[in-house]
Amino acid sequence: MSIAIWCILIAGLLPLVAVGVAKFDKTYDNNNPRDWLAKRDGRAKRAHAAHLNSFEAFPLFAAGVLVATMLNVKGATIDLLAITFVVARIGYIWCYISNYATPRSLVWFVGMGATIGLFVAAGMK
Repeated sequence: MSIAIWCILIAGLLPLVAVGVAKFDKTYDNNNPRDWLAKRDGRAKRAHAAHLNSFEAFPLFAAGVLVATMLNVKGATIDLLAITFVVARIGYIWCYISNYATPRSLVWFVGMGATIGLFVAAGMK
């Protein structure tokens, strides 16, 4: 399996990491998790927002890797862009949870740029 395919798996699991941070609380209510999360503030609320945003970013990234792979874009290019996306998303989650708004936006743009790069590379084939 290529590095980029592993990156799809990692990116698909990142939302679980973010929501795990949100739910790591002694008051967590597993009987009503959505109600519990809706009432959070601070770190838990930001972690939940990072969780949701991770789901939003994932489909376009996964499609980009698959399209670039199907169109035979050079493997090293796909791998580099996929790794860039995953590292940016990890940074994004960390910045979001830590309440660093400007760096969060910057790493979001890096991740989105990597995703767009996958489609541009495929389009140039």
